[in-house]
Amino acid sequence: MLKRTLEDFAIGETAVFSRTFTDADVALFIGVTWDVNPYHTDEAFCKSHRVGRRIVPGMLIGSLLTHIGGVAAILATDLSFEFLLPVFIGDTVTATCTVEEADARRGWARVEMVCTNQENKVVAQGTVRGFPARYRDRLRGGEAK
Repeated sequence: MLKRTLEDFAIGETAVFSRTFTDADVALFIGVTWDVNPYHTDEAFCKSHRVGRRIVPGMLIGSLLTHIGGVAAILATDLSFEFLLPVFIGDTVTATCTVEEADARRGWARVEMVCTNQENKVVAQGTVRGFPARYRDRLRGGEAK
């Protein structure tokens, strides 16, 4: 069932959610993506390099944006991310997503995301552009009469 449609979007509205990243999250992500970068897998390597300990893969942090996309059934056409500080296993990241543009005539939207850690430092930011579900899609699916 669709939770949101393009017609529900309001410019400036925000959604906020948090997640604490665990070693299991990182292991599962590596298993799916094969991202075997030693910064994610090798504690001894990390101790001898600038981060000091294992970090969460950037794309796993970036995937927080897909939660918002999933709620609104956004068919993404463009995703971009900037990773500003490392996120370590055990860190809690809070994603604040803001609707910056929504164009019902063209049927697309742009959502910006800012991620902060438990120290309120910005660790990542990103943008998704795409086509959210429309109200008429609810009608086709038999959800509304």
